[in-house]
Amino acid sequence: METNDGASRLMTMKQIYNKVEAVVLANGEYPTHPLPSEVLAKAPYVVCCDGAADEYIRRGNIPDAIIGDGDSLSKENMLRYGHLLHRINDQETNDQTKAVNFLLVQGKQRIAILGATGKREDHTLGNISLLIDYMRAGADVRTYTDYSVIIPCRDVCSFACRPKQQISIINFTSRDLHAEGLAYPLSDFTNWWQGTLNECSRTEFTIKAQGEYLVIINY
Repeated sequence: METNDGASRLMTMKQIYNKVEAVVLANGEYPTHPLPSEVLAKAPYVVCCDGAADEYIRRGNIPDAIIGDGDSLSKENMLRYGHLLHRINDQETNDQTKAVNFLLVQGKQRIAILGATGKREDHTLGNISLLIDYMRAGADVRTYTDYSVIIPCRDVCSFACRPKQQISIINFTSRDLHAEGLAYPLSDFTNWWQGTLNECSRTEFTIKAQGEYLVIINY
């Protein structure tokens, strides 16, 4: 899979998460699929978004940091791990964004986000759309769910895949949007649904565009 700057280097999914510098664990559905579960298990540094720390700790782990106001954290864990809590008073951003910014300040750019979907559709859509903002801020970031990996991209990006693997492209600011290695042609989509339900026609595909978009690769 390719970096966000349009370089032509392909990496497999395993190589991608082996390069992760930190994980942000949000307070949505806790990951159960083997791939995001392994990303979390192998993470060298884990930041939990407030209430997500309760489940992470319940499973026998201790986060490196907790981001939020602490109102979703159990009283027991507040007493035991309150020293890990970083309260960031910014009402214009959510806890996921605060966690990503916290990591960027530390120089950690290769970030995996887990637990960002499920429970609430408004939070899910918001968390997904914010990936574009994180890319603009300099993060090499992607979200892993139990079904897919979601990657913010700019201009030309290439990805390893398998034939018939399901792919969706969500346009944000791109024009001249087209692809090689996908079954169906792309265009300058104006609505999120228009780029969904595509699929690979070979073992890699390339998106060519001028601007920003999301690539969703289903496992």
